Amino acid sequence: MFQIGYIESRGNGPLGEEETRVVGELQRRGIAMRFFTRKQIDRRSLPLDESSFVMGAMPAMLGAIKQLGIEVPPPNDYPRALRDLLHREVWQSTLGEIEQRIWDDCQQPVFVKPAERIKTFTGRVFESNADLYFLGSASRRQKVWCSQVVKWRSEFRAYVIGTEVVALDPYDGDAQLVPCARTIDEAVRAFRDSGEAPAAYAIDFGVLVDGRTALIEVNDGYALGAYRIAAAPYTDLLLTRWAELLSRRRVPARETALPAG
Repeated sequence: MFQIGYIESRGNGPLGEEETRVVGELQRRGIAMRFFTRKQIDRRSLPLDESSFVMGAMPAMLGAIKQLGIEVPPPNDYPRALRDLLHREVWQSTLGEIEQRIWDDCQQPVFVKPAERIKTFTGRVFESNADLYFLGSASRRQKVWCSQVVKWRSEFRAYVIGTEVVALDPYDGDAQLVPCARTIDEAVRAFRDSGEAPAAYAIDFGVLVDGRTALIEVNDGYALGAYRIAAAPYTDLLLTRWAELLSRRRVPARETALPAG
């Protein structure tokens, strides 16, 4: 059981939607809370230990994970066990290679997104060299995921704890066009049986123009955005994944905060 929850705060502004839900739920459960800033994580000035729950944006979460001696989980956007559900070609490349292919002007449009945890640009469809503007100064050496461009009629996020889908939220397209529930359930079980699935995560599915339900991507549960999911299951998901990460600590040290300065 967690004794305290550390929630990232972004200055004097209001809490984000996700933070607001979790704060209210932790209060309801009688768990103490403390707000922190990214600077405190960078300085390792928080007294994190196995009784601490941490919630924040990806950079803050990675800092907390490293401070606690936990191996950073590698991204697994397209699990091997679920590749047959993609219904489109997906491959890994580098940003430089994709940029060159676009400049050569001999390729079909391609969807490109960062393959690393820290996103240096937003995933999007690249159709011509004019779209390279959106990459900004992102390193051309970084790994990216590329996929064949398909047309989605709807996109949904399934929030999963263990093998239970605790919420299914539409976030783009026709909210009435729900992906096949059987496909989602079978995917969740196949993912767990593969040994690759975290204890809690989100798995996005959509409906293609031909009516097939297809896997969009998987997102780990320790830093996860919320759509319509209620506060209680959303908080349960975050707590479950964080507890699993804590159980995999490599070293017991660093329980004591470093001096500020």
